[in-house]
Amino acid sequence: MYTYKKILHTLLMISLLAFAIPAQATSPDGSQVTKTNTRAASNEGFPGRKKYPDIPYMTIDQLNSEFDEVITVDARTPLEFETIHITSAVNIPLNLKDDAFIKRTKALRTENPGKKIVFYCNGRSCMKSYKAATRAIETAGISNVYSYDAGIFEWATAHPEKAALLNKTPVDPKMLLSKSRLKKHMLAPLDFINKAGDDVIILDVRDRHKREGFSIFSGYEEMVQMDNKKALSLYIKQAKAENKKLFIYDEVGKQVRWVQYHLEEQGAGPYYFMEGGALAFFDIPNDQLMDN
Repeated sequence: MYTYKKILHTLLMISLLAFAIPAQATSPDGSQVTKTNTRAASNEGFPGRKKYPDIPYMTIDQLNSEFDEVITVDARTPLEFETIHITSAVNIPLNLKDDAFIKRTKALRTENPGKKIVFYCNGRSCMKSYKAATRAIETAGISNVYSYDAGIFEWATAHPEKAALLNKTPVDPKMLLSKSRLKKHMLAPLDFINKAGDDVIILDVRDRHKREGFSIFSGYEEMVQMDNKKALSLYIKQAKAENKKLFIYDEVGKQVRWVQYHLEEQGAGPYYFMEGGALAFFDIPNDQLMDN
């Protein structure tokens, strides 16, 4: 027979075990998984889930299973969208002014009442999908909004038949350009400047308003809009015909990754980008510039 002290001791041990043993759940394959650990694991590598805890997200498997029942929205720039996108997606860039963003997202909701609206961008560290979802909810007053935060490149790799690269479907995963492949064509700012000789065609692909008042190679460079594929094609042909290299720079060295897809598609000859873009010019020590 238990004494009063033994009963208290037993109850205490049960309480301690309840705190010590995590809640268990049965996975589809019948194995036991820890709920708390599963939740933490599902968020690992997805910084947006922690940064935007109030925005619901979709995993790549969830988006695929509901693909025909949801509206996917690309929150990136038109240039990025035209380069690669989910096949059914519409493009509503995050950088639109509030009135334009509100108008387009509300119209999307009116046309698709009750359907989930799922924003996406480039990848796990890209916060545009979460920012766009937040904007749609808080500014446009739209509900049933999600973020697909694995991004377009993971999607194109997993579901190439539901993605378009340079308007071609299915996507050939081998055509997806890696960061290392981009890095091979990057030159440090001073090297870029020093090597821009007579055997080079220099292209400034910055937006027009960013060029105002500042030019690295004034009088020696061509200005072409980054999304002007026709003009870019002409310079690619010219460089080949004249046996010259293409030296291309943008504002901060990030947008040229989209130019690279068109260079590769058109079989461009040698080409290089300025690491850090035009703004990196100001980081070059004056004495090094003067020595050159």
